[in-house]
Amino acid sequence: MKKKALTKKPLNVAQKIIAAHLVEGDPATDAELGIRIDQTLTQDATGTMAYLQFESMDVPHVRNELAVSYVDHNTVQIGFENADDHDFLQSIAKKYGVVYSKCGNGICHQLHLERFGAPGKTLLGSDSHTPTGGGIGMVAIGAGGIDIAVAMAGGAFHIPTPKVRGIKLTGRLPKGCSAKDVILKVLEKYGTKGNVGWIFEYFGPGVKTLDVPSRATITNMGAELGVTTSVFPSDAVTKQFLAAQGRAKDWTELVADKGATYDDVFELDLSKIEPLMAAPHSPGNIVTVKSQKGKKVNQIMIGSCTNSSYRDIRTVALILKGKHVAEDVEVGIACGSRQVVNMLAADGSLAILIKTGCRILENACGFCIGAHMSPRTGAVSLRTNNRNFEGRSGTKSAQVYLVSPETAAMSALTGKVTSPLGAKIPSVPAPKKFPIDDSMFLYRATAGKGVRKTEIVRGPNIATVPKGVPLAASYKAVCAIKVGDKITTDHIMPAGARLKFRSNIPQYAKFVFEPCDPTFHDRCLANREKGVANVIVAGESYGQGSSREHAALCPMYLGVKAVLAKSIERIHRANLINFGIVPFAFDDPKDYDRLQAGDALELTNIRSAVEGDGKVTVKAGNATFTATAALSAREKHLLLCGGLLASLK
Repeated sequence: MKKKALTKKPLNVAQKIIAAHLVEGDPATDAELGIRIDQTLTQDATGTMAYLQFESMDVPHVRNELAVSYVDHNTVQIGFENADDHDFLQSIAKKYGVVYSKCGNGICHQLHLERFGAPGKTLLGSDSHTPTGGGIGMVAIGAGGIDIAVAMAGGAFHIPTPKVRGIKLTGRLPKGCSAKDVILKVLEKYGTKGNVGWIFEYFGPGVKTLDVPSRATITNMGAELGVTTSVFPSDAVTKQFLAAQGRAKDWTELVADKGATYDDVFELDLSKIEPLMAAPHSPGNIVTVKSQKGKKVNQIMIGSCTNSSYRDIRTVALILKGKHVAEDVEVGIACGSRQVVNMLAADGSLAILIKTGCRILENACGFCIGAHMSPRTGAVSLRTNNRNFEGRSGTKSAQVYLVSPETAAMSALTGKVTSPLGAKIPSVPAPKKFPIDDSMFLYRATAGKGVRKTEIVRGPNIATVPKGVPLAASYKAVCAIKVGDKITTDHIMPAGARLKFRSNIPQYAKFVFEPCDPTFHDRCLANREKGVANVIVAGESYGQGSSREHAALCPMYLGVKAVLAKSIERIHRANLINFGIVPFAFDDPKDYDRLQAGDALELTNIRSAVEGDGKVTVKAGNATFTATAALSAREKHLLLCGGLLASLK
């Protein structure tokens, strides 16, 4: 598909960035676009596989402008696996010209915002919260690791031609409300499903009232909407932030043209927002803090990539100053970066937090992914992170609520859900200068070049990447599992302690669908050995959440050839295709009700379906129905070959 000339018309911010990076397709006529990627980021939970895949491409060094490898997820090193993976990541970064952020430096999204992100650039990351970069005017997109590997090798990234929804902000937030309440309000309006293929762009007079950390909170948690990304303009506020980071040269103004239009507009008056919460077990289950007033709280966790900036943690410290957290509440604080920790230490905030009874946690993802700080049985836990899927905290019975730092701090003092409205909430001005210490970013001098003679360190947990095989003409299959609506990648591939096996697919595959059906792995392997294909049957919004490509890669290893679902989320759908699993949608959603786990299936014309209009005939006992995979020419090619790596070979 060749790039076509763009019509000259007023463009919004998202359209401007895409137009400047377009290498394939025409937004006016084509359903899929290929864009050039300037920057990439990986984190250790997904990066190990991304670099194994990059290595298999036999490219001498990374070819995009900047690639950064962050270690921020599995920093609690219980057993040898995580430490071995960190050594692998460091050695491969040195060899191929990747900047390496050492364990303890901070969370990838906070660090990238501080030290590397730039307005007008494209950023592709192997983490679903990569859209954080939209807070400074980037088109920043989360994707599977193999897509990042291709981008590092200089290849284009493909997205459905997006529609752009304008979120017009007016007014100013009341005291006690903050950016977390804004994005929760947007989630209340649009929910966690049905937004595939959209970009949300924030504009209007209310934008200038939000500092960069606030904007980044909104774009970060926009991932829960299921959109391609979210973006703010780059303006004087952005300029001040980058200048304070010593990066004034990276700033460029980027605003919508006069007369630019949107496919849809939602107007949000910031002055009318009240404190909100996402109740268990979905970021889209929005309730008011007022409605939950007085609910007993057992644990409060403040931080994560959503709310771990200096502004957020300093605000919490000032609310708690001179007081003490309730005696029966556990409070943990995880800053987003060493820069934030250093600033809090310098201004006395760190001492305040310690004196008030808070636990100071490592500046890493930690509690958000259930890697530590799991609540007790049946606990109510208030958290400032972005996801509250059942069991994600590490405790299946826990009731996790997502809140703002202000609500978290006020509730920490009382031990009950407490609204910050009416309280004396101090303002934290944007710093005029941030302290810069890049000493834990390694290999900056060889970025984009690398050191070819570097020996790659491979511990016993580093396994080879499984290979896909070409799609067969038809399959005798079985419904290996039937799941309901809003199945997340955490349901498919558990995070927390299981993440340490991410570099070893045969081992990690033992836990596929563990929260839903622990026997899934053994049953699939038995079917695979008998030459029977495995099929996953799912409801609406299958594959929500993380960009974790293992949720496709491990099922591929177990012989899964197709997913039959009512709908599939964007990143997971792309990952399925990348690993040769055909993503079918029921032509009639009622056919979902006709299937049960264990049903024998026949996919009678699957290869010709993929080659043609995507419509497959499914036989299940005496029933016959159809399902369709709407595919671009590129996606068809990948599936026919058995996935992206197989197609490159």
